[in-house]
Amino acid sequence: MATASVVGNELAGRTALVTGSSRGIGAAIARALAAAGMRVMVHCHQELAAAQEVLAALPGEGHGLVQADVSVPAECLRLVQTTLDHMGHLDVLVNNAGIYEKQLFTTPEYGEWLNAWQRTLDTNLMSAVNLTYCALPHMLARGRGKIINIASRAAFRGETEAPAYAVSKAGMVVFTRCLARALSAQGVLSYNIAPGWVETAMAREGMETMRESILAEIPIGRIATPEDVAQVALFLASDAADYLTGVTIDVNGASYFH
Repeated sequence: MATASVVGNELAGRTALVTGSSRGIGAAIARALAAAGMRVMVHCHQELAAAQEVLAALPGEGHGLVQADVSVPAECLRLVQTTLDHMGHLDVLVNNAGIYEKQLFTTPEYGEWLNAWQRTLDTNLMSAVNLTYCALPHMLARGRGKIINIASRAAFRGETEAPAYAVSKAGMVVFTRCLARALSAQGVLSYNIAPGWVETAMAREGMETMRESILAEIPIGRIATPEDVAQVALFLASDAADYLTGVTIDVNGASYFH
């Protein structure tokens, strides 16, 4: 986990785009990066008021906000271009935006099954793929850049009720490795963070009914906070992680190993 002595002040003046940063893990990452001196582009899809609150509370100056539907390829291009127009350059892309929907294998209606898979893959996986593609020409031209993908323990453990979610996160893990092998020599580094249970709005429904059994799985004895994940993202954004690339860092309190 990053500390002040590890990160130092080398991030001051650098820039980041954090998708899905109106709440939860994304908001915590935006705050951590801004506190380290970075200029941060906050992103939301529908929760504009919440994103504006996150933006207003960020320390430092020069931050921005963009509203976009990252499941739409053209919106990914607009999001990156707006970030570049506002920031002037982009050092770190954090692909955090995501949804969790149930797609039971026994779903009776085929069209419902297809739509649920398409929504999940477009939002969770293809948004990261498309945003990275749009950011890469700029990063490669500058000879540096970092892609931080937020996946999940589900990528390795699987999901019984939301298989598309697990598949989308597993895709992010492999995508991260492909980036590392293809682009590390050109200065673009890629990372994957795989949280377990985190105290967020998206996970709250399950935690309210399963908290006791969830805690029983976690040897460290507590459910993660968004800040636990954000501190790992801060470390990866820093120069201290410059010899790491293509790696997945598990943030699950020892609840699952792979």
